[in-house]
Amino acid sequence: MSQPFDLSQFPDLPPEVVKAFAAQSAALEAARFEASVERAARQHEQAVVVEKDAFITELKALIEKLEGQVGQYRHAKFGPKSEKLDPAQLELALEDLEAAIAETQEQIAAVEEKIAASETEPEKKAPRKKRKARALPEHLPRVERVIEPDSIACPCGCGDMVRIGEDRVDRLDYIPACYQVIVTIRPKYACPKGRAGVVQAKAPAHLLEGSWPTEALLAQIAVSKHSEHMPLNRQAVVMARHGVPIDRSVLADWMGRTGALIAPVVDRIMAVLLKQGSTRLYVDETTAPVLDPGRGKTKTGYFWAVLRDDRGWNGPAPPGVVFHYRPGRKGEYADEILTGFNGTIQVDAYGAYTHLATPKRTGGDPLRLAFCWAHGRRKLIKAKPKKGSPIVDEALVRIAALYKIEDAIRGSAPDHRRAVRQDLSRQLVDQFFAWLAAQAGRVSRKSDLGAALAYMLTRQHGFRLFLDDGHVDMDSNLVENAIRSPAMNRRNALFAGHDEGGRSWARFASLIGSCKMNGVEPYAYLHDLFTRLANGHLDKDIDALMPWTYAAALDPLTMSSSGSPQ
Repeated sequence: MSQPFDLSQFPDLPPEVVKAFAAQSAALEAARFEASVERAARQHEQAVVVEKDAFITELKALIEKLEGQVGQYRHAKFGPKSEKLDPAQLELALEDLEAAIAETQEQIAAVEEKIAASETEPEKKAPRKKRKARALPEHLPRVERVIEPDSIACPCGCGDMVRIGEDRVDRLDYIPACYQVIVTIRPKYACPKGRAGVVQAKAPAHLLEGSWPTEALLAQIAVSKHSEHMPLNRQAVVMARHGVPIDRSVLADWMGRTGALIAPVVDRIMAVLLKQGSTRLYVDETTAPVLDPGRGKTKTGYFWAVLRDDRGWNGPAPPGVVFHYRPGRKGEYADEILTGFNGTIQVDAYGAYTHLATPKRTGGDPLRLAFCWAHGRRKLIKAKPKKGSPIVDEALVRIAALYKIEDAIRGSAPDHRRAVRQDLSRQLVDQFFAWLAAQAGRVSRKSDLGAALAYMLTRQHGFRLFLDDGHVDMDSNLVENAIRSPAMNRRNALFAGHDEGGRSWARFASLIGSCKMNGVEPYAYLHDLFTRLANGHLDKDIDALMPWTYAAALDPLTMSSSGSPQ
């Protein structure tokens, strides 16, 4: 920068010249200052543009990442059936994808906030959009925490400000599990003169006499294992983290002894399902790996599920499910489990059930077998070639039309359901099997598609049975849903340690499954059940221990005038 001209070197200059030079110098300084300000503003604007470009580039990358994650989520949840994961694996995959999507959305929101903060014009600084408020359950206890300003003195000097409103924000909190020791003290009293005996209160009854756990702790361990699918070794780790180092083998001992004590209750539930007003049951089976000590490996046992749920036709009997452990999948086990039941069973077309519909059945009269349309549909989907099949596509459309009719009559009386099916569904079923037979003639029976078509064609009688009986459903999905719980427990625990361990699994799964079907919280029911069993209620009135009786006691409106569940 050039130095200003020094007029002191010329003292003889006229005053008007000095003034002219001074004015010119001031104008030059002003121009220089204006130029420097303009240059600084231009540099700032360029820096803001560069910063915004960086933000936008980052935002575009995050949006691209989010779109990819959403695409993966949709593919995992709604993609082709042939590419779908096992249900348990799918839940884990969706869980991780949802967490990744939430993380990316948070990163996008942070970048948007930075862009808004960099705006020099106030009207462009848009505040971040708030998440949509969700209501927390009303039954949860509320702890109010009021945060007051440091001072409410009015700046104008008029005194304290007055309260004109408030903002409320709900947040969900967690109180860690707390273990405690209950010390029972029973004082002894005696006559000071030794003229009478000793007086002492009677010791309270315990479910497991001579052991540490209360009925509440036993219920918690059982629910954690059989409802939340947390094996005992993991529970032992959690307990140790809370300062209660109890070995897994001790927990197993507690559960084994408890499992033996609940056996009569589960047996009673099964007796009710088989004989008390039941005309139709669902039956299914799933594998139950069991340790085989003699060979040092696992063998394959089975959980057989027997379920009653008459809500589809508005039946009066309460729903329930009982699981039976058996070492195999032979038909004799199905006959043994269903001994005493006469009516209809809803099953897949597994061959073990076939003899139950013949005079060879030893456990009662021949049963009617209603086959599951969902299984038939699944076989068609599985047989669909990768390049597609118009036969499978049309078959699925025809089956979907039947399900649409079923949706409209679910919960209606049996006579109404039968009438609608005779009027609407029968024609569709007749057309479906006639069309299926025509397609089967065009497809090799040795192909997967040919086998899937033959599967339904050769079992027409069982697939048509729902048309003539309003008590029967189109599929056995209800029992398949119920059987997922022990299947999840199997995946987490890998195997049962013994056949008796498999039977214990089945008993707990029966009680917890029946609780869920009746809208009962499993922990509350088991706590109450264990307390009643400890106090000898089993010998007084076993029917009062049923899950549906517990549900009715919680909701008096569901009780009839006689006191039994509606």
